Amino acid sequence: MTQPKILVTGGAGYIGSHAVLALQQFGYEVLILDNLVYGHRDLVETALHAKLIVGDTNDRALLDRLFADHAIAAVMHFAAFAYVGESVTEPDKYYRNNVVGTLTLLEAMVAAKIPYFVFSSTCATYGVPSQVPIPEDHPQNPINPYGMTKLMVEQILKDFDRAYGLRSVVFRYFNAAGADPQGRLGEDHQPETHLIPLVLLAALGKRASISVFGSDYPTPDGTCIRDYIHVTDLAEAHVLGLKHLFQNGTSETFNLGNGNGFSVKEVIEVAKQVTGREIKAIMCERREGDPPALVGSGEKAKNMLGWNPQYADLEQILKHAWQWHQHRHG
Repeated sequence: MTQPKILVTGGAGYIGSHAVLALQQFGYEVLILDNLVYGHRDLVETALHAKLIVGDTNDRALLDRLFADHAIAAVMHFAAFAYVGESVTEPDKYYRNNVVGTLTLLEAMVAAKIPYFVFSSTCATYGVPSQVPIPEDHPQNPINPYGMTKLMVEQILKDFDRAYGLRSVVFRYFNAAGADPQGRLGEDHQPETHLIPLVLLAALGKRASISVFGSDYPTPDGTCIRDYIHVTDLAEAHVLGLKHLFQNGTSETFNLGNGNGFSVKEVIEVAKQVTGREIKAIMCERREGDPPALVGSGEKAKNMLGWNPQYADLEQILKHAWQWHQHRHG
């Protein structure tokens, strides 16, 4: 029996491409929709060998054609703009792409009678947490438009479940990191804003130094603490979420975190050990809107979905990322 065909929006991007790889490893046929604003056609062609449709979730006519031409059983939705700072200066761009684009996609799904949706959300919906690790029922108070767009989609999904029976699994995750252990895929953003790739680019000599924003936080070493989760573990969780829906599971929301965090200084120190390179760190003022610590509990996903992260160790995450960066940028 052939496995169902899954549409992955944003499947040429960092997390989406790893999800495509995981789906293929579980035997699913995958169709990718990506506008290639941030996605990489070359990685789809060399690592994924999946059919790529270049287009936008805001294009309803394209979506209707796509759903008419392909027997899509479920949609995994990664297509979004995700630069927090940019969302503050250009909120219109974020609401149009992340909210209106998703709403257009959901409307097309309802019209085509596609009943299952796996959504890439974020811990940014919580804002500044009042407890750590953060549970799923923690109050959601986003402090930037990016987080607000994801929270709005979460609400839309609840309403679509009630009104149309469209069932969804929402994953709020923390800091995606690392790369495919076999080196086929990895992180390559333009511009790059994530700590681990910035640190590794400094190790490669592509950057002169790494900026550390704030050294006076109420944490053991004064720098921000974040929960880094291996992108391969993230991808596997999405496949398990899909399986949950196919087995007639209810709509659910899950945090994906390792339950332990690492400070910026710790990341830099471990990166020095992994790379064997010197990495110059420059202490800077705090950035507005950076909470001291963001750490998520993954217990619900472990208990309900049987999720079992394989790469929770920071050194392992950095080794995989370093292998990728040397290949991609060396």
